[in-house]
Amino acid sequence: MILTAGPGAIVVNGLPSDQYFTRPAWRSAVALPFEISETVGQYDVDVNVYGGGLSGQAGAARHGISRALLAISPDLRLNLKKEGLLTRDSREKERKKYGQKGARKRFQWTKR
Repeated sequence: MILTAGPGAIVVNGLPSDQYFTRPAWRSAVALPFEISETVGQYDVDVNVYGGGLSGQAGAARHGISRALLAISPDLRLNLKKEGLLTRDSREKERKKYGQKGARKRFQWTKR
């Protein structure tokens, strides 16, 4: 992710954010750090995200933008932290267990 001074263009994987993120909730999630820090229209963003689906990618872009804004101006930390934008979602896919079909799925048990 690259954050530079500019008119406020957000580019995700080479496309403008309104083309890449089709739902308004995803677009607003990406723009939320700028609204909270009151820096709308001051920085251009170029984000590369992959995996996890569009909702997860929007959350990852939001987290990255928040961390980049914090690196530029540490006094924004209180507002960004209060909104929960600096907390990483640490959930990961559970591993498949040996001898079974998946992480939680088990083979059918038969008594006889």
